[in-house]
Amino acid sequence: MKRIAAFIVLAALALTGAMQAQRISPEQNARQSRKADKKQQKFLNKSNKKQRKAMKKYEKQERKATKKANKRLKQQSSH
Repeated sequence: MKRIAAFIVLAALALTGAMQAQRISPEQNARQSRKADKKQQKFLNKSNKKQRKAMKKYEKQERKATKKANKRLKQQSSH
């Protein structure tokens, strides 16, 4: 009987200790929030950079294709 009571008290103490570990101070919360914001901003900057690079590549392909088509038309009209 004493063992069961001791076990229940021990389990209750363990649970309250775990709950207190969950609580974080406002400073820690603010720090975590800033860290998450920074990580999100870094991800957005990286994805924006990839998007810009893809657009530049697409525009270059379009210019090249137009130049090639114009060159063909010029050759056909001269013949």
